[in-house]
Amino acid sequence: MNLEQKKLLLIEPPFYRLFKESYSLSRYPLSLGYLAAAVRQETGWKVKVYNADFNRENEQSSVTYMVGEGFKKYLGNLEDINAPIWKEVEETIRAESPDVVGITMKSQNSASAVNVARMVKRVDESITVVVGGPHPTMAGPDMMKNPEVDLCVRGEGEETLIEILKVVEEGGAFDSVAGLLYRKEGKLCDSGVRSYIKDLDKLPFPHIYAKSALIGFDDYPKDAFKNIFATRGCPYNCFFCGSKNIWSRNVRMRSISNVLDEIVSLREMGVSAIHFDDDTFGIKKSAIIELCSEIIRRAPGLKWSCELHLKLVDDEIVRAMKESGCTTVQVGVESGNNEILKKMRKNITIEEAEAACEIVKKAGIRLETFYMIGLPWETEETIADTIASMNRVHSDYLIYSIFTPYPGTEAFEVCKDGGLIGENYNVSLYNHKSPENCFCLNIEKARFRELASEMERIVDKVNNANRRKRAFSPRAITKAKELGVGGTVKLGLKILLGK
Repeated sequence: MNLEQKKLLLIEPPFYRLFKESYSLSRYPLSLGYLAAAVRQETGWKVKVYNADFNRENEQSSVTYMVGEGFKKYLGNLEDINAPIWKEVEETIRAESPDVVGITMKSQNSASAVNVARMVKRVDESITVVVGGPHPTMAGPDMMKNPEVDLCVRGEGEETLIEILKVVEEGGAFDSVAGLLYRKEGKLCDSGVRSYIKDLDKLPFPHIYAKSALIGFDDYPKDAFKNIFATRGCPYNCFFCGSKNIWSRNVRMRSISNVLDEIVSLREMGVSAIHFDDDTFGIKKSAIIELCSEIIRRAPGLKWSCELHLKLVDDEIVRAMKESGCTTVQVGVESGNNEILKKMRKNITIEEAEAACEIVKKAGIRLETFYMIGLPWETEETIADTIASMNRVHSDYLIYSIFTPYPGTEAFEVCKDGGLIGENYNVSLYNHKSPENCFCLNIEKARFRELASEMERIVDKVNNANRRKRAFSPRAITKAKELGVGGTVKLGLKILLGK
C-alpha cells in the first residue's frame, strides 16, 4: 500500500453524551491535537480527529441530573452496543476507513473507550487499535485484557505513536517501541519505560492542523481551541490525584517565548481568550510574573484564565495576572476541614485557602473553586465544614466532585486496603458525578448519598444564580447593545446556557 494512503483516526470517546445527547465536550481534545500535529509533522500519514463527545447544542450540565436520571441513561448507553451513539461512532469509523485507530481514555470514560474499540473491530478486524492516556498509563495490563485492544501506550504518546505507525507501515516488531504493552504469541509483553520528552518546545502546536484534521471543524466555536499547556507535570502530591503517575512530579516547562508564539497563532485563528490547561499553572512566582509581562508585550488585550495553586496566590501575582488580562482563576479549596486537607496533602489550611480566595475576588477576577467530598476519612461534620466554606467564599462558580479512587493510584490502593474496593470493582460505575460513589469509612452509603444530594442541590443553585447574574451584568449588557436587540436575546441565552 502506498504511504499516502495510510490513515490514522484519533478518537475521543463519548462520555457526557452518554448522560444526555445535548451534553458535550465542546473543545478540541488537547491530547489528540498534540498527537495529530506530531504525526502530521513527522510522517506522511493522513490524520483525522473525531471527538465523539461533541454536540453543537452544548447544553450546560446539571449535577443533580447527572447523578440522577442522567446516570441511568449513561449506564443504559454503555450496555446497549446498538444505541444511536455507537452507530454514529461505527459509521464515522467506516467512513474514514483507517489503518490505525488511536483512542484516548481516562478512567471515567474507559468503558466507553472499550465500546469504541469494539466498533472498530466490527468495521474491520484488521484495523490496529491503540489506546493511550491517563487510564492506560496507570492500568495498562487491565486494558490489555480486552481483545479489541491491540496496543497500549503508557506515558506521553507523541513519539511512541510515530514509532508505532512506522512499525505498522514497515511490518516490523513492536518490541522496538518503548512505552508499549502488546501481545506476542498470545502473551502480554512490555517494551519498557519511555523517557519523558525533555524539550517541549519541539512539539508542534495542537491547533495548527485542526482545520484539516478535526471532523466537523466548522461546527466548533472558536473557544473550543482556547486551551493550551505551558507545562507538563505537577510538583504537588495530593492524595487523590493521578497526575504524578502520568507526568511525574518533575515539572517540564515550555519556554515563555514558545507559549506566546502559540497564543499569537491562536489569536490569528480568531481565538480571543485562552485557558492554561496545566495541572497547576505557573509553578513558581517568577515564571508567572515573566509570562504576564510577555502577554502584555506580545498579546495586548488578551483575555485568559488558569488553575492556580492557592500557595502561589499573593497580591503581587494576582495584580500582574489582572493587568495582563486574566479574567478567571480556578483554585482547589477541596475541603473546609483542616484535618481532611492534611490527609489530602493539600499543604494549606482552610484559613489560608479562604484568604487566598479573597485576594482573587478583591482583584476583580472571577473565582471558580473546586470542592470534593467523600474521602475515606470523611464524616458528616467534615462535610458540613465544606458546605460552610462554600458559603463563606462565595465563589462565582462551584466545581463539585465526589472522591473517586482511580486504578493505579495511591488512593485506589488505600481504599482497597481499607475494604472500600472489592475484587469485582467496575470502573465504569465510578466518576466524580456518580451516585454509586461512596468510599467513606465513617458514613454508610445511603446516608452519604443524602449528604451528597444536599451538596449537589447547593452547587446547582449557586451556579444557576451566578449564571443568571452574568447574563445581566453591565459587561454582558454592553456587549449585547453592540449586537443589537436580537444580539441581546442571543447573548443572554448563551450565557444562561453556559456557552
